[in-house]
Amino acid sequence: MSYAVHTQTHACPACFSPLPPTWKCFLTPPPPPSSLGNQTVGGQESAGIVTSNGASPPTYTTLKGMGLVNSAFQPEDLLKLRHGNLGIGHTRYSTTGISELQNCQPFVVDTLHGKIAVAHNGELVNAATLRKRVMRHGVGLSTSSDSELITQLLALTPPMEERDSPDWVARIKNLMTETPTSYSLLVMYTDVIYAVRDPYGNRPLSIGRLVPISKLHTAGAGDRDTEGWVVSSESCSFQSIGARYYREVEPGEIVQISKHGVKTLCVVPRPEGDPPAFCIFEYVYFARPDSIFEGQMVYSVRQRCGRQLAIEAPTDADVVSTVPESATPAALGYAQQAGLPYVEVLCKNRYVGRTFIQPNTRLRQLGVAKKFGALTDNFAGKRVVLIDDSIVRGNTISPIIKLLKEAGATEVHIRVASPPIRFPCYMGINIPTKEELIANKPEFQDIAGYIGASSVQYLSVEGLVSAVQGGIPTVEKDERIDTDPPALSSHRRPSWPVGHCTACLTGKYPVELEW
Repeated sequence: MSYAVHTQTHACPACFSPLPPTWKCFLTPPPPPSSLGNQTVGGQESAGIVTSNGASPPTYTTLKGMGLVNSAFQPEDLLKLRHGNLGIGHTRYSTTGISELQNCQPFVVDTLHGKIAVAHNGELVNAATLRKRVMRHGVGLSTSSDSELITQLLALTPPMEERDSPDWVARIKNLMTETPTSYSLLVMYTDVIYAVRDPYGNRPLSIGRLVPISKLHTAGAGDRDTEGWVVSSESCSFQSIGARYYREVEPGEIVQISKHGVKTLCVVPRPEGDPPAFCIFEYVYFARPDSIFEGQMVYSVRQRCGRQLAIEAPTDADVVSTVPESATPAALGYAQQAGLPYVEVLCKNRYVGRTFIQPNTRLRQLGVAKKFGALTDNFAGKRVVLIDDSIVRGNTISPIIKLLKEAGATEVHIRVASPPIRFPCYMGINIPTKEELIANKPEFQDIAGYIGASSVQYLSVEGLVSAVQGGIPTVEKDERIDTDPPALSSHRRPSWPVGHCTACLTGKYPVELEW
């Protein structure tokens, strides 16, 4: 996940610990309630921060640790960064590379023109070929992460660069021609950050403006009130550090962030005729509901999915509920469309992480056992429609159904606000093999019996795409987002064509794969 800040405030955006007045920070993955911490939802295995004094050559200071941000870093650790005035950070959710400290980002390497630091969200579809190409140049790789591979590719001098003057736009464009997807990047060099999104826009990247707290929730903040700029994989991280959503980074766009502000350097096009391929699973599960993609809030999309699900898969029941928390908007939409009362049937232990992104099955199953308690008074003796956002491996839902039935539910009907996931993702979501997916197992023919439900039905692919695309604001063909006034709508219209990757549902990948 990716998050960046440029600020004049005197507190660390990662934990709000006091820092010297010279601190200016660029952080990279969504930060959870304390900046890097505000979006650990997308990365709970490790965290890293690299700071620089912005000089030429710069002095870098690196902090890395395993686990959530609040366990990886202590306030006294962050004081080690006090001599830096520039920095990037990252929280990791592994898709390639094993879960250990050596794969923790950001990566820092020396180049012909000085050090760079790189943080990456996504997964390269042609990593094996690129690894061979880098090694043929005599470059050794010390980790199994494709994020290190990106860093080394950026360190190579492209053909169009003059020997004595670094051209980072040329280097980034060269990288983008070498690998079409999937990545959002932050690249730090001396006193500049480059924010980059691949030409297919598969992984999200958003820009926010730091404004005075007094103007955070008003429409009166103008250019003069800008105190800095923020870049994040998810816009939900902005408010917790006093920033307002500004716009998304366009697919293929290279944005420069410096003391002079935000500037688009170029937009690298897709191959002729290829549509964008923003990951539809961000809407289904991965993103926080208050994030904004393509001019619409994730919460609203999930609610529309629930309404569509009620149209496609009605059932006789007494109450509608949810598997907290990412399915809650869909459950509310289902209840509204079906005319049934919505109640809570599960109490979530908020001190347990998300089970889907635990690195192995045993941890996921133990996570379920510790995660929920039954709110018996709300459903005993009643027929329950339980809405889930997705069923990937089938490890989570079965013990929940058992819990509800043992607590008094007469029937438990499962309705899933997304289609069956049948294909692995090679672009940044941890669905590595067909064999792991419940939709590909023989048991799926009687999925209700297998998981112990009264019935199971899924949202169709067409229904999901309709719910996602139905709320995207329209834009005139020749209108670009940069012409909008800087301030202020939280729902910016995308200036590029709409397109979504549904490969995990349909097997239709947006680019040719090596596998």
